[in-house]
Amino acid sequence: MARFAHQRHKPGSLLSRPREIIVACAPMRSNVNISSIARTASACAIERLVLTGTASLIKKIARDGESELDISTHRTLLPVLKKLKTNGYRLTGLEQTTHSESMYHFEFARRTALVIGNERTGLTEDILDILDDVVEIPVYGLPHSFNVATATSMALYEYCRQFPQG
Repeated sequence: MARFAHQRHKPGSLLSRPREIIVACAPMRSNVNISSIARTASACAIERLVLTGTASLIKKIARDGESELDISTHRTLLPVLKKLKTNGYRLTGLEQTTHSESMYHFEFARRTALVIGNERTGLTEDILDILDDVVEIPVYGLPHSFNVATATSMALYEYCRQFPQG
């Protein structure tokens, strides 16, 4: 028998407690990106996804994310973030700013709201003003940033690496 046998769709790992991270997205241009974020969030056992604007999921891309996530859609993001902050979430933006911290050295709070910006414009000033932290993923080539769904996947993976049991 082969040392590494192919096993498609291996069952997920059990968590000792629910993950305490929420993904909160600014209005996006692409429902493909939103759907990819939903799929990743579901695979990471994230329980809640906050969408804003006119976002909708594409079922073939989001896969089980649509049924496994608590998804809420709001007109604007700022009131949602204020409420999350009041409820004890640390608001962490995923963005390149003058004082953003490299993800290589960033320690997520267990109770985090990961705030994701628009594909083109990023996070607006009013959103940046309320954040507790801003983390960025170092880029070494062109373009100077990762696709928003890819960057969100990387950040969620890092959160899960830091809190492997939820």
